[in-house]
Amino acid sequence: MSHFWKSIAGAVVLCLLQLQPLTAQDTARYKGMTVNLDEVIVAAKRIGFDVNSFIKRVEDDTTFYRAFKNLHIIGFNADNDIRILDKKGAVQASLKSLTHQNVNGRCRTMQVKDEKVTGDFYTRKGDYNYYTAELYGNLFFTKGTVCVDASGETPENAGGSLARHKAQLKQLIFNPGKPIRGVPIVGSKVAIFSNDVIRFYDFSITAENYVDGTPCYVFSAKTKPGLNRIDRADVVIDELITYFNKENFEIVGRTYALSYKTMLFDFNVKMNVQMTKQFGLLIPALVTYNGTWDVPFKKRETAVFVAKFYDFTAAE
Repeated sequence: MSHFWKSIAGAVVLCLLQLQPLTAQDTARYKGMTVNLDEVIVAAKRIGFDVNSFIKRVEDDTTFYRAFKNLHIIGFNADNDIRILDKKGAVQASLKSLTHQNVNGRCRTMQVKDEKVTGDFYTRKGDYNYYTAELYGNLFFTKGTVCVDASGETPENAGGSLARHKAQLKQLIFNPGKPIRGVPIVGSKVAIFSNDVIRFYDFSITAENYVDGTPCYVFSAKTKPGLNRIDRADVVIDELITYFNKENFEIVGRTYALSYKTMLFDFNVKMNVQMTKQFGLLIPALVTYNGTWDVPFKKRETAVFVAKFYDFTAAE
């Protein structure tokens, strides 16, 4: 795949949960947008909840970014389930594996405890035959010994295309609502807080419990229903819902739904990320993906994956 298409795929594929009905509404202005508030947030606003500051926190949050970097500095077991689907939805290639990561100081290694592969998941040379699998491997698998700096970052060749694609991924995953430099066509369309894109969205803040019972503030951005064809062409993020722990404002969960269609390519991707707290660190516990891609010179690729992380251990 050319760098053009890899930059699109790399920035969107792995970036990527429904709100309760609003029982009361209020509005607040932030950079020209209107935010619907449920009755709990309206009451909280009267005693000091600052809507503008909360939205600013959504834009500036770093806890989600930190959580994924924390996977580089602790040990864990992981269940990996990747399935490539054919046109009828049947599995044509798959990988299921159990991996264990061990961390010694700032360096990590990974052992494959069990692996089952079907179909043409790998090429004859042992490389990934599908770009969804390749991106999964780049994010969650470790080959050999890999060391990180004090912040948990893996040193990379700043001039390399892979490093650039990873940087674009990080921008979309960890800085939602901001434009992504270097990504053709869609880079500016993910900036949901920009003046050009903000008008296509309905925004809400509600108070809800997350799936594990954690009391949360929930920020939601959803594409307005009934957009005409021209306006719809400027939308990439269909839905972005983020759950913030009320006590410390750490992200405990995030859901994405992204889609785009042109004469040259199209994609439709949904992701869900659930967090856990281990050794005082925020860590991804579950990452799910369901997506389809159709780009020039490649067959349409539809894939689903589930990554589960557990049995965490501190670095030796």
